[in-house]
Amino acid sequence: MIKINNLSKTFNTPYGNIEVLKNIDLEIEKGDIFGIIGFSGAGKSTLVRCINRLEEPDSGKIFIGDTEITSLGKNELRVARKKIGMIFQQFNLLDSRTVFENISFSLEVAGWKKGEIKKRVDEILELVELNDKKNAYPLQLSGGQKQRVGIARALANNPDVILSDEATSALDPQTTFSILELLKKINKKLNLTIVLITHELDVLRYSTNNMAVLEHGKIVERGATESLFLNPKSDTAKKFISITNSLQKGKELSGGDII
Repeated sequence: MIKINNLSKTFNTPYGNIEVLKNIDLEIEKGDIFGIIGFSGAGKSTLVRCINRLEEPDSGKIFIGDTEITSLGKNELRVARKKIGMIFQQFNLLDSRTVFENISFSLEVAGWKKGEIKKRVDEILELVELNDKKNAYPLQLSGGQKQRVGIARALANNPDVILSDEATSALDPQTTFSILELLKKINKKLNLTIVLITHELDVLRYSTNNMAVLEHGKIVERGATESLFLNPKSDTAKKFISITNSLQKGKELSGGDII
């Protein structure tokens, strides 16, 4: 379980202090696929980056299982992060390393033995269906293949939690669908907790069980995904659904793809 208590974060800027997160309280059950949605500037990425302390919260507590992430020292945090995988929108792959080498990098840093690394990377490549690309370089891959490498890299250290920050935003609808199918398969096979940050409502409806709506740094609505779609209460959720319905009607009229 992920448990967040009274979390706040403020950024100091030349234009003054900007309170990005305001007293966030949230619980995510173990093994859930949980979505967080909000418009640009709502604080989504800051929230997910606080979970693994890539951003340091100003106040509040974050627990993953029995571990209080916010109380860990530098060395303890380094160990804890091995169990928190992260998937990025822009892939963040090393162009000078092959697919195999990109995935193995974190294992090398963690001190795994060469034979163990090869076995683990081969297992993950099979899981993400990239066995035939192990010796390819990122520039030889499609966007979807690059994101599969990003997912494989996030899985390398056998994490308990996967954080996905807009992982499908740079992908076309068909590729987005295949990545969401992969995440659902990983969730089911490994019982991983997956947190999806997105501004794409269709992504949440297709892949998540529960979700929260973030508005101006506050959680204004949370619950089962289907319930929020059927009976949205917050202004943000209502606007997202209205925009999404309009886009879907336009795609249907033009014969375009819908996730």
